[in-house]
Parts: sequence; structure tokens; C-alpha cells
Amino acid sequence: MRVLVVDDHPLVRKGVVSAISFDSGIKDIYEASNISEAMSKLISINPDVTVIDLYLGKEDGLEIVSQAKINNVISRFIIFTSSSKKSDFDRARELNVDGYILKDAFMEDFIYAFKVINRGKKYYDPTLMEYKYGNNKNSSLDELTEREMEVLKELSLGCSNFQIAQTLYISENTVKKHVSSILNKLGLNHRTEAALFALKMSC
Repeated sequence: MRVLVVDDHPLVRKGVVSAISFDSGIKDIYEASNISEAMSKLISINPDVTVIDLYLGKEDGLEIVSQAKINNVISRFIIFTSSSKKSDFDRARELNVDGYILKDAFMEDFIYAFKVINRGKKYYDPTLMEYKYGNNKNSSLDELTEREMEVLKELSLGCSNFQIAQTLYISENTVKKHVSSILNKLGLNHRTEAALFALKMSC
């Protein structure tokens, strides 16, 4: 598998390269910093997955997706950005990108998303899916992200942080952060209460 990482910040590019280099299925990882470089490598290399920053300086990263489709370049496109604007998310979805991940996501979540997309499925950052489904506050569960819901389900099964980490392919430290966030959002004091709450709600 060949991967192209497009970002105008060298440190961000290196960070993404480091995060995905764990995958033994990746043969080569290439880098680009602007639209011109990206299109040149897309056409010559034909990467299986392309990770693109939405804002490449003054350039629009989505232009790469548009040009790729015009040139019949087939690749799975992942937008990796700090923009959570509804307008940006909508533009990306209109181009049928395979993933939209915010840069403030946990690294474990980025890796998880990359695996999901590499299997041919789409992954949109859970916090952005509120734009699609609305923000209904009738249930406390609506405040939880997709990953937090996954952790909550594991809690309802009586799993320890270690077991949850193994199941969801994340670190125990990340699990602890998710559990803390879940308790805060649900107004609970202990993980046992969260487990009982999950069972009651049948999440």
C-alpha cells in the first residue's frame, strides 16, 4: 500500500507519517506540501490512501480531491484538519471523501480511523456528525462521541481499562480520559454508575 501525506507544515506531515508507519501493509509513504506537488505525485504514484490538510497555506486542499476525480485518479481521501466548520465539512462530504478527521483527535483515534478507511469504509469525526443528524439533547447519550459510546458499552460489560484498551486498540491512558469525559457528560461519579446507566439505556 502506498500513502501520500499532504500538509504545508513539515512537523504535521512527519507526525502523520510516524502515526501510520506502524502498519506493516504500508510499502511507501510520500509527502507533498501544496496542490501542485500533490497532483504530480497522485498521478505518478497513484497512492492507495491520501491524507490532506484542508488549508494548505492559501490553497484549498479539497481542490486536490476535485482534480484527482477529474483525472480519474483513484485513491481513498482523508481530510485531516483543524477546521470543524460545517461549511468545510459539507464541502468535503459533497466530494465524497472517505474520511474527515480533526487534528485535535487522540492519536489512537486517528490510527483507528485510518484502519477503518483502509478497509474501505468511511470515517467522519463523531463531533462533526451532529451536523448531519442534528443535536438532540433529549438524551444524555447524545452528548457522547462515537468512541465514548464504544467505551461505555465496554463498561456495561464490566470490562477493565486494560480490557477496553485491548478491544478498541487504544492506550489505557486514552481509555481513562474517555471514561472521565463520559462521567462528566453524564453527571456520574463512578464507572459503576456509568455501567448501570448504559444497561438501563441499552446503548
